[in-house]
Amino acid sequence: MTYITVNMEMYLIVFGFIVASYSIIANDAIQTLGTFISSNSKNPWWVLWLFASSILALVLIYGWYAYDGDVSYGRLDSIPVAQTIQWWHVAPPVILLILTRMGIPVSTTFLVLSVFTPGMLLGQIIVKSLVGYGVAFISAIILWAVISNSIEKKFIKTTNTRKRWVWAQWLTTGFLWSQWLIQDLANIFVFLPRKLDFSTLLLSLFGLIILLAFIFRKKGGRIQNIIDNKANTHDIRSATIIDALYAIVLLFFKELNNLPMSTTWVFLGVLAGREYALNHHLQLISLKTIFKDTAMDLSKATLGLVVSIVVALGIKQIAFNKNATKAIENDSSQKVKAVYINSPSSTARSLEQ
Repeated sequence: MTYITVNMEMYLIVFGFIVASYSIIANDAIQTLGTFISSNSKNPWWVLWLFASSILALVLIYGWYAYDGDVSYGRLDSIPVAQTIQWWHVAPPVILLILTRMGIPVSTTFLVLSVFTPGMLLGQIIVKSLVGYGVAFISAIILWAVISNSIEKKFIKTTNTRKRWVWAQWLTTGFLWSQWLIQDLANIFVFLPRKLDFSTLLLSLFGLIILLAFIFRKKGGRIQNIIDNKANTHDIRSATIIDALYAIVLLFFKELNNLPMSTTWVFLGVLAGREYALNHHLQLISLKTIFKDTAMDLSKATLGLVVSIVVALGIKQIAFNKNATKAIENDSSQKVKAVYINSPSSTARSLEQ
């Protein structure tokens, strides 16, 4: 029985890691790689994949070396290691995978880590995520209010002929991708021991690179539509500015405090603010169309947040009830055993022996 239990737990660990890797990268990586994929659609997908994979390898190997085997860069220090991996630990990434296939952006940090984390400050996380959307939205409106009539208008009327924009966009994407990995690798490696041996590091890196190839091969999946529907995101110059602003806002909130937040909301805030600013200054498309598009994005993010809350709280309650029932059963068993041992008939049998 012990052998079967150990093997079952190992299967759950491997399954949880694989599903979390795919669902988190497919859902969240588009925030950092989406504009990169759109603006480089003419390049072979494997060139983009090799670029992203090389940064992934560098971030993972450096984290493993610098943090004594901890590839999460210390972000899991405050999260206790689960004594045994149960089905409720694996459920969130499975649900996340389903939502990703439906094209619904979800807060992966809250959905996945909350099952492992006792006493997650739900209200503060929601508030910070909403504030993140607002800050990103206002920042984008201010930025594109300044550059719409000069820079962005020029981007729309001309094509990029200067290689410096290509280099700028690739460098910006590389920095943003590395920062996202440092933040979100914890959501994936929470299923594994905090300190990995070298063979486990290589196996996990190989698995992540294969999953990344699949995502690039299908050009980002359904969530990529959120980016493709926005004005002029295929222009490598516009994509560079979007990524730069997104990285700056994330850096601001990272320095603000260590409380987790939904980076998805920040990303959608940047895109929405940019759309409204461009419409006001350049009238590219109707305000009604923009409102409908951004409202749809926000409704999907809201749905994803609600689902994350319900799933996380529901799973934790189920786990709590099961553990409580098991504790009661063990306590009752101990009491029955004690009564049996202390009964007169038991004492008589002991004397006879």
